Amino acid sequence: MLLAVLSLITLAMPVTQQTDTVIPVRAGTRLKVENFNGETVVRTWDKSAIHIVADGDSRSRLDIRNLGSLLTVKSESRYGPPLNVEYEITVPAKTELDISGVYNNVTIEGVQAGINVETVNGDIDVRGGDGNISLKSVEGDVTLSDAKGRITLSSVNQDVRLENANGDVTVDAVNGSVTMERITSASVAATTVNGDVIYDGVIQDGGQYTLNTHNGDVSIGMAPTTNATVEVSTFNGEFETDFPVMLSHTSRNRFSFVLGTGSSRISLESFQGTIRLHRPGEASRGDRGRSEREKQKYKNKHRDQE
Repeated sequence: MLLAVLSLITLAMPVTQQTDTVIPVRAGTRLKVENFNGETVVRTWDKSAIHIVADGDSRSRLDIRNLGSLLTVKSESRYGPPLNVEYEITVPAKTELDISGVYNNVTIEGVQAGINVETVNGDIDVRGGDGNISLKSVEGDVTLSDAKGRITLSSVNQDVRLENANGDVTVDAVNGSVTMERITSASVAATTVNGDVIYDGVIQDGGQYTLNTHNGDVSIGMAPTTNATVEVSTFNGEFETDFPVMLSHTSRNRFSFVLGTGSSRISLESFQGTIRLHRPGEASRGDRGRSEREKQKYKNKHRDQE
């Protein structure tokens, strides 16, 4: 094990069984980590330093560059990309993060700053974040909780989940479902192709909410006292609601209704899935708690108005 407290501008060292390094940093330092293959775990502490523990194969070298406001960390090998490097990194809570890789699983806990993560074959699991938060994976699940700021999440072939968040939200998926629970936001845009979209959160007056899927269901938690103009579009699906609404048709497969003052705008669209309007706290429960008689009554009423 190599243990050092460093103030060097550049450091390169072999990654043997374990490399252990502590680097003092100034307030506001941003951390950038490039990990081609392995795992990156980031946690926080109350010290003005970044602690890096790296486990990898003997052919890998750890390249650390302290540029004052930016600390970069990456592993490299003269024989091509490193086989596998596992990082455990501890940072001050206000450290902004920029983490990338190909076969890289990323876990972050407790950071109270902006976070940017991009990986191809890896899961992303983040608890925390404050500011601009962008988490993107191609073949992995993306999960974010306890965050606030401008939030952008995406996964191509897996699910995306957002919990207990505050701020503008944009979520994209292709072959996965999108779940958003305990959200406080005036701007939500969530779309997927082959998956469900679930939203259970505050509907703010004057807010904009767009939930869109092609081959899946859409569920939204909404109180009868909500002030919203709701537009619903489904081609081969159904529309279900836990409380009565007065429908106004604009076409055979598209209709709208108004709750309260109608100040917020909500667009719900599924090409061949069911669109469900639930009371708050029940959006992810699907059909549970509702009798077949209640659901069928409203479905028939919907068809009679067509």
